[in-house]
This record gives sequence, C-alpha cells and structure tokens, in this order.
Amino acid sequence: MRIRPVSRGPVPGAARAAVLAGAAVLTGLVAAVLASRRLRAVEVIGDSMLPGLRPGDWLLVREGARPAPGDVVVARHPARPELLVVKRATRRHGDGWWLESDNQAAPGRSDSWDFGAVPDALVLGRVVARYWPPSRAGALTRGALGEQAAVTLGRPAQRSEQ
Repeated sequence: MRIRPVSRGPVPGAARAAVLAGAAVLTGLVAAVLASRRLRAVEVIGDSMLPGLRPGDWLLVREGARPAPGDVVVARHPARPELLVVKRATRRHGDGWWLESDNQAAPGRSDSWDFGAVPDALVLGRVVARYWPPSRAGALTRGALGEQAAVTLGRPAQRSEQ
C-alpha cells in the first residue's frame, strides 16, 4: 500500500480566503456583542484626562449605564451637542452630573468648571474598559484608571474629544 504525502505548505489562495472568512466572522461577532451590550467605542483626543487616559487610547463605553461618583463617563458637550467629551463624574448636581477633567492644567480643557453641570440626558454612559493600545488595555475601575485584564476588540468608529 502506498500513501501519498500531504502537502505541508498552505495553498495560497485557499489560505487567504480562510483568513478573510475568519476575520469577517470575528468582526461580525464583535459587532454583535457590542450591539447587544450597548457598547460604544470612542477614541481619546487631548490631554485633559492625563495621566490615566492618553490621546490615542480607545475606550469602551456602556451606553445608558448609570454613573457613580468617581466613574469616567462620555457625555455630549452642553454647548456643542455634536462633540463628545470624556470626563470624570465627581458628584450629582441637581438633575445632572458635575464632570471634571483629571488634568485641570491641560491646554483647552473644558469641563463643568466652564459649562456647569451636565444634564443626565447628555451623559451617554460609563467607560468600562480601555482596549487600545494593547499594552494599556483593561477594565476601568471607579475612581482609578485600572490596568487589569486585557480587552481586545476591533477598531472603533467614533472619536471623542476631551
């Protein structure tokens, strides 16, 4: 009986198709998870949340999650609703939240010291994780910017100024 040897190298066209199909399935699964958990991805721009959050960090925001004092949140800027801001919710103030930058000395920073309390309706959600860059990925804990277990997801679709 003779046995024909199996090729050890991949078939270039088939391998490429398999990788692309796998990537498409993974992208679809990530999108489904994000949609089912009401997660939004945003990019940090600016220095107002240094040292914990840096420009270029990508964050996952749980939309509709109620913040507590110390949480990092994403909100619509009260005077410019098209602009999203990443800030720390420091305290309840009337029917909204007092949102502050961690780095008050950042050039051009804008927070509740400038525009007052942000109404609940403009607070979109609580930041639950940083997933980019991978070296700094992890869950964000209340009152501190944690560096715990890595979260790895695809590239996001929206940018957020601080």
